[in-house]
Amino acid sequence: MLTPFLGRSTTCPLSPREMLARLVAFPTVSTSSNLDIINFCRDWLNSHGVESTLVMSPDGDKANLYATIGPQVEGGIVFSGHTDVVPVEGQNWTTDPWTLTEKNGRLYGRGSADMKGFDALVLALVPEMVKGPLKRPVHIALSYDEEIACRGAPSMVAAMARSLPKPAAVIVGEPTRYAVVTGHKASVQLRTQVTGYAVHSSRIDQGVSAVMNAARLIAWHEDVMDENRRQADPANPFEPPYTTLHCGMVAGGNAANVVSSSAWFFSDIRAIPTESPRDYLDRYEAYIREVVEPRMKAIRPESGVAVELIAEVPGLRPETDGDAERLMRRFTGDNGTHVVSYGTEAGIFQRAGWSTVVCGPGDIAQAHQPDEYIEISELEAGERLLRRIIGELCA
Repeated sequence: MLTPFLGRSTTCPLSPREMLARLVAFPTVSTSSNLDIINFCRDWLNSHGVESTLVMSPDGDKANLYATIGPQVEGGIVFSGHTDVVPVEGQNWTTDPWTLTEKNGRLYGRGSADMKGFDALVLALVPEMVKGPLKRPVHIALSYDEEIACRGAPSMVAAMARSLPKPAAVIVGEPTRYAVVTGHKASVQLRTQVTGYAVHSSRIDQGVSAVMNAARLIAWHEDVMDENRRQADPANPFEPPYTTLHCGMVAGGNAANVVSSSAWFFSDIRAIPTESPRDYLDRYEAYIREVVEPRMKAIRPESGVAVELIAEVPGLRPETDGDAERLMRRFTGDNGTHVVSYGTEAGIFQRAGWSTVVCGPGDIAQAHQPDEYIEISELEAGERLLRRIIGELCA
């Protein structure tokens, strides 16, 4: 077992494994503040003479961090990672999720794969970046709330775009086993609130059931997805190869024999690059206003449906002769075509006009799982890879 990090000393050199142990020890679930880990990272950078900038969340309880090592010139590399992790409650862990534990060539701990492993590699190699000397800069970007629809990154990327010379490439180090991922779906998250009118269930003709109308709207999601499935292009590289619509949470009702006055549910739409989740949102709104609400309001005018856009994550689109793709293919030797259906912060960087790919250590199959782990060999490969990139920036 590796000793957990219990303080914030940043005076000693740390290997990637030792750095990962320290990062894992911070329980940075998205429902909590990440300021402890951000302060540790800031102290680590300061101890090596690197200044960093914090971009705070609106409530001041969380922060993004970005820093530049090397000259303020164009053509540098951004190493991007997030600091938050998903909860461990309800999962059957056989190790302490907040203590990095080594077993059989693997390092177990929450966030070891997603994605503190990449963060640890970048931070552990800061002394080598400083020693350099770098002729083109390394920009480090660490965000909050990636696991909650990438809420933190937009403000950080906007601040970086205002203050930094344009980089040549952004490497978002999500776990891909160093496959160079050049595309992922765009998504929106929605909260639908249905307001009905409560009466005794024996006189449902006089009431408006929020639950039954919510069910109709949830079924619309599945009906549209079924249509997409039937029309899917089998050559589409995404899995699944069509836009998906999903309802993940639902609640409502007053009593078993009462027509419900309120119901709500969360849903998400994940669109392939040739489609827009906003277009699906427009279709959803039209179905509500033209089909569902008129029937509700004909009985009780005060009933209705409200849709709230909770979050929006832009997709990552494959670039034509992209600098980031070319760079990482050269260093990894990967020439395959890779896209993923989950979202990352890569689309946010790309939207800022920066060439971006997703490429990092670990297996996405471990993300969010009990006994999450990263293989030691993946860290070792990442250390070699980052050293090669740093070496090129010094040339």
